[in-house]
Amino acid sequence: MQFEKIEKKAEGKFITRYDLTYRLENGKEKVYEIISRDRDLTSLSDLRKKDADAVILIMEDQSGEKILMNREFRMAVGGWVYNFPAGLIDAGETPEEAARRELYEETGLSIKKIKDTISNSYSAIGFTNERTVCVIGEAEGTFKESTSFEEEIEPGWYTKQQVKELLKTESFAARTQAFCYLWCR
Repeated sequence: MQFEKIEKKAEGKFITRYDLTYRLENGKEKVYEIISRDRDLTSLSDLRKKDADAVILIMEDQSGEKILMNREFRMAVGGWVYNFPAGLIDAGETPEEAARRELYEETGLSIKKIKDTISNSYSAIGFTNERTVCVIGEAEGTFKESTSFEEEIEPGWYTKQQVKELLKTESFAARTQAFCYLWCR
């Protein structure tokens, strides 16, 4: 498959829509629609950027027996889903700084310890080049309401048994569902 061009189609407040044109092995042209956090993609190297756009927080409590998840209303699906705390990395922030800020904004908790980071994963490779960094650690504190009026978030600590039950009956973000399935086995 040979990349030919990228064309900006529409720019929104948070995402920009592009058409990617590729030449297939059989010689036919394939136009593929994507969205991106980047406003000015013009080349294949731009599309393959290395910097993360967002951070995902995988936090356990001090005992390691509970995992932190948000139950949040997601407008794109018109309903409530379980998801790890997450958010965009602001200009000039490191992923660790963004993780601390996002965790506090969404839950009122603070990071006690960062145990690891996993970088360079794509959030949804079927339609975006958005890259994420997972920050894994331990959180502490008392839950507070989200500081954003644009998000409805209910944070909570969940045991392995509670997660097993939720996986059978509730909607999840895919990455949260996959991790939680393995975590509670």
